[in-house]
Amino acid sequence: MTDPNTASLASISSSLTDVVARTAPAIVSVHSHRLRASGFVWKPGLVVTADEALADEGEISVKLGDGTERAATLAGRDHTTDIALLRVDTANISPATFSATIPALGSLAVVVAAERGVPTAALAMVSLVGERWRSLRGGEIDARLEVDVRLRHSHQGGLTVDASGQAIGMAVLGPRRVIVIPAATIARVAARLESHGRIARGYLGVGLQPVRLDEGVGAMVMNVDKQGPAATAGIRQGDVIAAFNDQQVTGVRSLARALGPDSVGSVVDIAVRRAGEPVHFKLTIGERPET
Repeated sequence: MTDPNTASLASISSSLTDVVARTAPAIVSVHSHRLRASGFVWKPGLVVTADEALADEGEISVKLGDGTERAATLAGRDHTTDIALLRVDTANISPATFSATIPALGSLAVVVAAERGVPTAALAMVSLVGERWRSLRGGEIDARLEVDVRLRHSHQGGLTVDASGQAIGMAVLGPRRVIVIPAATIARVAARLESHGRIARGYLGVGLQPVRLDEGVGAMVMNVDKQGPAATAGIRQGDVIAAFNDQQVTGVRSLARALGPDSVGSVVDIAVRRAGEPVHFKLTIGERPET
């Protein structure tokens, strides 16, 4: 008689094997200057990988599952969401299939990556599920997802796949944890990188420091870019920004959150305190220069 426990384990093992087998063809290895990472075919001719695992300069190559190595070029990268897009010949490779569904806490997942072109797999558990958040570099991430798994540096950029075989996002190394950049974020950012090569960020042209006001917190202007939007509008060093489009400022980070890609080119009302007196300015948000 077959042990039911053994049969259950065999069934789980078979299901996981099938999930990996369906995902692996879309997985590639990425080699840049002294760095190795994983990636996946996002669209024909386009590979997504982890920006932090990609060198800042030098040649880039991609190694496919069949051992073929092909030169790649950088289509664009976004440091704030850890997403980079490469152009490379991916003929005959089907892109990864994504699911917009957020996995349940405690559900099983598999991280499928590659090591020098050879597929790898690691069983993981979804250890944290949360709301939309902003990375330390200011990127908007559509959901907070973490998985309990050991991830090598070279496996960053691999796919995190749910039990149904659908990719839920890209695995990257965060501070003391493995973070999943969700499918919605990849779709939004990679599409922008494909069409524009970069993610525009709003720019005021000022250096700010939080300061206490009678009614709360403001942002004191510590320095002004003479060619920036703030200088053009008439804002000076020492001014304290108290409100942005009639919304009270709660600190420097609240201003940063308002300067997303959609803010570029928009005209906003800035309320400041100058020598204790209220002054209002109309300011056209610029595009942050590349550094």
